[in-house]
Amino acid sequence: MTYKQLLHSQSLMITASSIVFPFYLLLLRNLGDSYSQFGLAYGIFALTAALSHPLIGSWSDRVGEKRLLLLYTFGMAVVMIIIPVLTTITQVYIVQIIMGLLGALQKTAEKIALSRQTDRAHRGKQVGHYHLWTSIWAALAVIATGYIIDFLTIGSLFYITSFMYVAAGVLIWQKPKTIELERRHSL
Repeated sequence: MTYKQLLHSQSLMITASSIVFPFYLLLLRNLGDSYSQFGLAYGIFALTAALSHPLIGSWSDRVGEKRLLLLYTFGMAVVMIIIPVLTTITQVYIVQIIMGLLGALQKTAEKIALSRQTDRAHRGKQVGHYHLWTSIWAALAVIATGYIIDFLTIGSLFYITSFMYVAAGVLIWQKPKTIELERRHSL
C-alpha cells in the first residue's frame, strides 16, 4: 500500500464515519430509555477498543496493516447496513462491541501504515499533510450531510456509508503501481 492509497482510503473512511456519527448518536438516544444507557453504549465501545489494542497490536505484526484495514472497512460496511434495523438497546450494545474491535483495528493499522509510508527525513511534514486532508474530508462530510439530510432518510445515510467503506476497502486492496509506471504517467 502506498502513502497515496492510505491517504485516499482513510479520507474516505473518515468521511463515511463523519457522515453518520451525529445521526448514530440520535439513534442511540432514541433506542435507549435514558442518558445512562447512551453513556454505557459509548463506554462499551471505548472499553472494548482499549482492551483489544494490545492483542490487535501483536496480531498486526503477523497479518500486516493492510489486512487489518481491509477487515475494518468491510466489517464497518456490514455494521452500517445493520445499524438502521436495530430495535433494542441490547442490539446496540452488541454493535458497540463490534465497532470497538473494528475501531481498534483501524486505529492500530492506520498508525502502522502511516509510519511505514513516510520517510524519516520528512515524516512530520507527511503526517501533517495526511491529517490535513483526512480532517478536511471529515469536516466537509459533516457540513454536506447537514444540508442533504433533508432529502434523505437517516437509514439511507448508513447505506451510503456502507458503500463508502467498501470503496475504501477497494482502494486498499488495489496493488500499488510501481514507481516506473507512475513516472510514465506523469510525463
